[in-house]
Amino acid sequence: MIKETTPLSIVETAEYIKKKDAEIDVKGFIKKFAKLNAKEAKELRKTLQELDFIKMDDKHISKIIDILPTNKEELNKIFVDMGLDENETNKILDETKKFK
Repeated sequence: MIKETTPLSIVETAEYIKKKDAEIDVKGFIKKFAKLNAKEAKELRKTLQELDFIKMDDKHISKIIDILPTNKEELNKIFVDMGLDENETNKILDETKKFK
């Protein structure tokens, strides 16, 4: 039975699996796709949460960490269910660009 779900980025998933001593070796997969290390991912998550945008939830933040969008078009692919205004878009992109 699933008691709780929490959206995680790829790199945060690696940390969770490591803590839970999972049998599955996913390091290769994660290294192939992760763009940030765990410390950077946590820092970016905290920064994005502090923006406190109503439209942005944990699922969006996890995808932003995984993809690290650099332009409006890439960011809009994450927010397919709603549109961001120009201010929100610029603030999110400003933060992700710090991690490139």
